[in-house]
Parts: sequence; C-alpha cells; structure tokens
Amino acid sequence: MENNSKSSAKMTFWIALVVMIVFVFFGVSAPESFGKATDAAFKYMVETWGWAFIFGASIFLFLVVFLLLSPVGEIRLGGDDERPGYSNLAWFAMLFSCGMGIGLLFWGVSEPIWHYMWPPHGEAKTAGTVHLAMQYAFFHWGFHPWAIYAVVAASLAYFSYRKGLPMLLSSCLEPILGRKGIEGPWGMLINIIGVFATLFGLATSLGLGAMQIGAGLQELFGFTSGPALWVAIVIITSIIALISTSTGIDRGIKYLSQINIVVAVLLMLLVFIVGPTLFILNLLTQATGDYLQNIIQMSFGLDAAGAGTEGWYNAWTVFYWAWWIAWAPFVGTFIARVSRGRTIRNFVVGVMLVPVAVSMVWFAVFGGSALHQTFFEGNEAIMAAVNTDSALGFFAALQGFPASSLLVAVAMFSVAIFFITSSDSGTYVNGMLTSGGNPDPPLYLRITWGSLQGAIAAILLFTGGLEALQTASIVGGFPFMIIMLLMLYCLMKSLFAELREGTLPVEKRRIMDALAEIKSGK
Repeated sequence: MENNSKSSAKMTFWIALVVMIVFVFFGVSAPESFGKATDAAFKYMVETWGWAFIFGASIFLFLVVFLLLSPVGEIRLGGDDERPGYSNLAWFAMLFSCGMGIGLLFWGVSEPIWHYMWPPHGEAKTAGTVHLAMQYAFFHWGFHPWAIYAVVAASLAYFSYRKGLPMLLSSCLEPILGRKGIEGPWGMLINIIGVFATLFGLATSLGLGAMQIGAGLQELFGFTSGPALWVAIVIITSIIALISTSTGIDRGIKYLSQINIVVAVLLMLLVFIVGPTLFILNLLTQATGDYLQNIIQMSFGLDAAGAGTEGWYNAWTVFYWAWWIAWAPFVGTFIARVSRGRTIRNFVVGVMLVPVAVSMVWFAVFGGSALHQTFFEGNEAIMAAVNTDSALGFFAALQGFPASSLLVAVAMFSVAIFFITSSDSGTYVNGMLTSGGNPDPPLYLRITWGSLQGAIAAILLFTGGLEALQTASIVGGFPFMIIMLLMLYCLMKSLFAELREGTLPVEKRRIMDALAEIKSGK
C-alpha cells in the first residue's frame, strides 16, 4: 500500500509538472491564441453554465450553515480528545492571510468604485449607487466564498484527521472511490486538478500582487510600473517566501500572518481615523443591513430577461464564484492543514464569521473612504485610476488623506507580506498533494513548487499572458465544483453515519453519562 502511495504521488507530481509546462509554453509562445482560446472557453462557461455556479455556491452556503446548526457540529476534526494546535489568534491570522490576502488590498477600493460606475441595476453615480456598491462588495467577499472554502477544508480535515486518510483531495471521496480508489486514476485526476488550480491561481494572484506593489512604488518614488519592475518584485518576494517556507508553518507562515494582521489593522485604523469616520460607520451599518436583507435575492440574481445590466452578473458574481471555486483546492487544503482538533461547529464559526466580518469592515473603511471622496468631494481621480488599472485604485484613494506617503508605504508592506504568505502556503498545499498527502512535505518539494510559482508569474507578467492564464484557471472551477458537490455528499454521509453508530464526542458522552447517573440516583 505504501509503494502504491509513493507511485501515485510521483505520477501526480510529473503529470502536473508536464501540464504546467505545456500551458506556460503555450501562453508565452502564442499569447494571442492562448488568450482567444481561454476567452472563448470562459465566455461559454459563464453564459451557458453561469446558473450552475449561482446554484452551486448557494448550496454550499446552505449546507455549511446546516453543519453549524446540526448535531454533527459536535464532532471533532481529529480524535475525540484532541485540541487545536494553534491559538485562535494565530488560526484567524493564517485563515485571513491565506484566504483573501492580496485580494482585499487589490479590490478594497476598486470594486466599490466599479459598482458605483457600473451598477447591476439603476442609474450609475448616484446616492443609491453608493449604497448598492458596498452591498455587492460585501456579497462578493462575504459568506459565499468562505462557505466554498469551508466545504473543501472541512471535508479534507474530517477524512484526514478523523478517518486517518492521507491529506489528499481524493480522500474526501473515499465513500465513493474506496480506500484503493483515492490513489487510483480517478484519485490522481482529482489531485492533479488541485495542483493545477493551486499553481496557476497563485501565479495569477502573485502577478496581481506584484502589479500593486509596482503601482505603490510609482506613487511613492515615480518608478515606471511595468513588466521589468513587476518581474523584479516577483523575484525578490519569491526568494523571501522560499526562506519562509524552509522554516515551516509553525514559524514562517504563522509569524508572518500575525505580523500582517497587525499591519493591516493598523492601516485600517489610520484610514478610519483620518478619513470620513461617521460616513464609514453609517455606510457599514446600512450596507450590512442591505446585504443580510437581500442575500437570497442576490444569491440567485442572473438577470434572465436582460434588464440592461449588459453582462454585469457574468462579469462579477459568476466570475467571482468561479474564481473562489478555482481557489478552493489551495485555500481549503491549507485551512484543513491548520484546523486539526477543532469541532466542526467551532471550525465553521471561525471560518465563516470572523473573516467575513473583517472583510466587511475592510471594504467599509477603504471602499467607503473612496466613495466619499468620489461622490461628496467630486474627486474623479480615483475613478480615472480604476478605469486605467484596478491596481491603482487603492493607492489613488490613499492620496486623498494626510500623510499619504506613509499610508502607501504601509499598504505596500502589507501587500508584500500577503504575497509571501500566499506563496508560502501554496508551496505547502502542492507539496502535500504531490507527496501522498504528507502534512509536512519534504523541503525540496516546497522549494520546487515555490520556485515554479514565482517563475510562472514572472514569465507571464513579462509576456503579457497573465490575464489569459487567470481566465484559464477560472475555467477549471467548473469541474472542481462538481467534485465539491461530491465532497459534500461524502461528508454528510459519513458524519450522519457516525451519529447513527453512536460515535459521539467525548464531551457529549460525559454529559450524557452524568445525566444518566443523576436520573438513576447515584
């Protein structure tokens, strides 16, 4: 069995490596053809199967909430006597850095401004659109994406830590594939999809991070933000990430994530204090109510009759759901890796509520400040920057505050740390998927995947193929959504089988034994 596991791991590694090389070679040698092919595939996917992403994401959210409220929430992701290996603060920091990271800094200003200029319905650039922009920013970064991550993370943690299976995505389908099947052809295919999604999703994310750091250097020092600068940034930060990954999760990622939380919170507090504080509080309150009140309507919104949205839902909601699903193998695997010993209820509360609350406050502070400058102060520079390049929006908004250079410098530092922690955690995930599920993969594998991530991002930034590769990675979200639905089925089946068999957590058994003794008069 061990020889089969090693053979399967080697096959997964080499197949994933060859597929990656083919895609990168195609993207570099024929960027226009590659771009056209991926655009055509993406257009077909969102126009023909957009409804499936909308339904799928909503099913994931509904069933994760069900896990939270049902009796299976008492089951522990590990042995009955196990306790979490990380404090809540360290755990939350790693969830936040891995799950959203660069995205919040990249889109924290740009997305609300885009919705303000191009709303899903109604007239653009009005008071009503200000509220609508924040409502939909909350929606796209709220419960749905974290429910998508939670499905993969809870399934993997349960089957790995409680059932003793390898930490492989294929292990989540053990009730369907069987013990031998998770390392067979179908199991390898699932794990290869996970490696592919992680590698290319991270490469595009790192590329976006390099572009944003470049935009910050342009704001601060007047450097020309272009391919040469972006590649230099990728190389430097990738080297730091490789140093971090060599120290292990308990040092590199853990400490960097905690540092980054402190830096991000400090930046957010500074903007909150020097910015339009009362407006931010009012907008946060109203947008929270709008989001919660309209979450069902937004969850199933597609504009079937064509009411003049001109593809807004495909460009935003469907795109986001496909993107989060494409990222789920990476983020879900990493969350599972650091969540051992928690009950399912504790896990769901931590994964669903804390990051969502932080994201909402983040958008209210930075997006709200940008909307205030744009709508009330007539500052059109932010809209112009976002129209030119979404990476410029965040820094353009910071220019409207006192000590803007300090704020930009802090923001750049935060992006760089997010960059490093994302790359670092990605090397662990791909290392696990190509080492038979080893939760502490060999250092040479981590260095191999970390180097390849940086190399892909640098090559595609230099050749202009980053956007096409991002589109290609999102197309991979559709087959993985089907895998996720099967994961949920297998997880529910195993959890309720455990309840039927009377396998209750230690805490609940002790309570029930104590009640029985009281009733018997002992």
